[in-house]
Amino acid sequence: MKLAVTVWGNRISPVFDAASTLLVAEIKNKKIAGLYYTAFDPESPTDLIHTLKKNHVAILVCGAISKTPASLILDQHIHLISFVTGNVRQFLDSFALKQAVEKKYRMPGFKQTHMNVC
Repeated sequence: MKLAVTVWGNRISPVFDAASTLLVAEIKNKKIAGLYYTAFDPESPTDLIHTLKKNHVAILVCGAISKTPASLILDQHIHLISFVTGNVRQFLDSFALKQAVEKKYRMPGFKQTHMNVC
């Protein structure tokens, strides 16, 4: 499974619109099998969708996100986990192991679309 996290430094970007970098992680057997960064334009939903599809991302994790980009992401059958915060590496390690978002990473308004994790 591949997921992407919007990042700001070493943290999950608190606001989707302020991020311009994704950390893409591949998770296998409840461990991170690979990580890399890729840039995207948060003001161009088509650029983001293209970047996610090109990188075979199934899940996007971000902080606060407005309805328009959230709808566009979901319309492309990409699972969205929004209103998430914290250190990105610690979050990824936790998510890989537990296949869930721990309460300490949830912001007010936390939302998770239905997802099937491997």
